[in-house]
Amino acid sequence: MHREGAHVSTVEHRVRRDVRAWRGPALTAGVVGVATLVLAVRDPHQSGSYGFCPLAAVTGLACPACGGLRATHDLAHGDLAAAWSMNPLWVSMVPVLVGLWFWWVVRVSRGRGAPVLPSWSAWLLLVLLVGFGVLRNLPGFEVLAP
Repeated sequence: MHREGAHVSTVEHRVRRDVRAWRGPALTAGVVGVATLVLAVRDPHQSGSYGFCPLAAVTGLACPACGGLRATHDLAHGDLAAAWSMNPLWVSMVPVLVGLWFWWVVRVSRGRGAPVLPSWSAWLLLVLLVGFGVLRNLPGFEVLAP
């Protein structure tokens, strides 16, 4: 009887560990799925539908994220060209983020846990965001503006 109880406890422990490991990818998929559904249904192209960008409101400049909601709406409707015209950086990042999510799922399914990105990846992201934010506001790069 003692041995059977020990076996149940080990199985219970594994199940709890597995549930905890899958919580992150499942929650991420759920939140992103719901947010995308909301953006697909409620059109951010309509003035005032989601508020405004504080940087654009104060300075008239487009931040790196400006047009991201509209691009997501357009992607959800299968209009890649319209999405690209709203925010090409975001449209380029979507496949990267989906790939990172799948990498996370594969690692969890193999019992390895969440992937760890190299420390330089945060600096790369910062340089991309700042560079894109500056370029899209310069004359000659209007194609990058939303």
